[in-house]
Amino acid sequence: MACAVTCPVWHCFGINKKPRFRVRAERLDGNDLSVVSTDGVSVKETTVPVVVGRGYLVDGGNGSLKSRIEKKMGGEELELLWDDGYGTNTVKDYVDAAKDMIKPDGGPPRWFCPVECGRPIKDSPLLLFLPGLDGVGIGLILHHKPLGNNQGSTVPQSLNITAFVLMRSGEPLKMAEVGVEGRLLPKQKIERISSNLTALLPFYSGLADILPTETLIWKLKLIKSASAYTNSRLHAVKAEVLVLASDKDHLFPSGEEALRLKKLLPNCMIRIFKDNGHTLLMEDSMNLLTVIKGTCKYRRSKSHDFTKDFLPPSMSEYRYTFNNVFGFLNFASCSSLFSTMENGKIVKGLAGVPDEGPVLLVGNHMLMGMDLSSLCEAFLREKKILVRGVAHPELFWGNFHTSSNVFNFFDLMKVMGAMPVSPKSLLKALSTNSHVLLYPGGAREALHRKGEAYKLFWPNQPEFVRFAAQFGATIVPFGAVGEDDMAKVVFDYYDYMKIPMLNDRIKEVIGVVVYK
Repeated sequence: MACAVTCPVWHCFGINKKPRFRVRAERLDGNDLSVVSTDGVSVKETTVPVVVGRGYLVDGGNGSLKSRIEKKMGGEELELLWDDGYGTNTVKDYVDAAKDMIKPDGGPPRWFCPVECGRPIKDSPLLLFLPGLDGVGIGLILHHKPLGNNQGSTVPQSLNITAFVLMRSGEPLKMAEVGVEGRLLPKQKIERISSNLTALLPFYSGLADILPTETLIWKLKLIKSASAYTNSRLHAVKAEVLVLASDKDHLFPSGEEALRLKKLLPNCMIRIFKDNGHTLLMEDSMNLLTVIKGTCKYRRSKSHDFTKDFLPPSMSEYRYTFNNVFGFLNFASCSSLFSTMENGKIVKGLAGVPDEGPVLLVGNHMLMGMDLSSLCEAFLREKKILVRGVAHPELFWGNFHTSSNVFNFFDLMKVMGAMPVSPKSLLKALSTNSHVLLYPGGAREALHRKGEAYKLFWPNQPEFVRFAAQFGATIVPFGAVGEDDMAKVVFDYYDYMKIPMLNDRIKEVIGVVVYK
């Protein structure tokens, strides 16, 4: 039997270095790629302007990339805890790149693909980014590397993501926090942030060149006239929409606009970031790829598949989850894990759990399921194995999924591999030789009532045994102890349901299905 709970994370992993100040450009006449400079590339006596910065490129011409690039797509699948490079670029890189982008070249507006994005994985969906008020089109520079591995340059069967991002001058403190790890001591954090803030000051002088006052006024007037045109046609938008907005946007009412769009668009989901400013995509605590994955918007076909469309968590997502979100909980609990070897010897750690799947981990839920993060982190830390947990469908399709307006704990669960509990999900996960985590007691066991500590609510005929036998999966039973001893339930479901104001709200948000 394997008993699981864990300790805090103390890891140091390498990250990508900054991209070189050189790029590869493709000539529109189909000739080979060349390494170019800011002077441009001559193609049949016509100069194709190419702007070079810290790892990005503008490919001029008819406003589109050559279709021959499509043949180069189809990179290898991502590894677990892959280095997404998030945080290697900062606002300083944006300013440097923007200074090159604003140089006049006499050409028309055009699409460009950042070279630092690298080769995307096979069948990646298309992501198009339209520039904000600055007009330079590199507002995603902090996200080029993470998105580049997962967003392709070819058009799939359907465009799956529409993102409205509202731009303004942002929160300097949030900008300075980019790349500062959450596990650092407070003194080290303050020193690192102070250093970043000081380094940013010289770059603010260049913002006036990127967006002159006259240009800003003209664009604000343009937005005013364009919004009237857009509002009259919002009713015709039937596509799936993801709206990202910042709550501390002092230039536009981004939060209010996001709520308005949610009411007007029939298939709209919003995520409001309460501590971020207008330059949302250049500030800390905002990894665009993580948000796309957590809201189930990343997919390669018409509907999202939790097995085929799942992308393993990156190193930055791992650090954010287990350092920033659950770091204090894991440190305070100071939990331990024990497992049983084949000879019956009990050892500390997960050595007794098979490394090769399929493996089905079956155990008991404690109060609020707070032991879940410890178990998942332990498998990643000790064995570099991602545990695919199955959770209540309400977290994926119900009120929990649609009513929330912030990036929450349930979104993070999906990023770390959670799937809706169903026979289909379980079969798919076991067929891919995954380690699957199952709590037969479900939400009822995690949200137990007074006097129900350590009580199991398992079905009389559990179906997971039949599924495991079908795929030859190893069933590993485990028990978690300690959490139910730390807290005592004094006000439970029955007490809440006696309060008229809360009765209807509980039924609406949670659903009576949890408490049958």
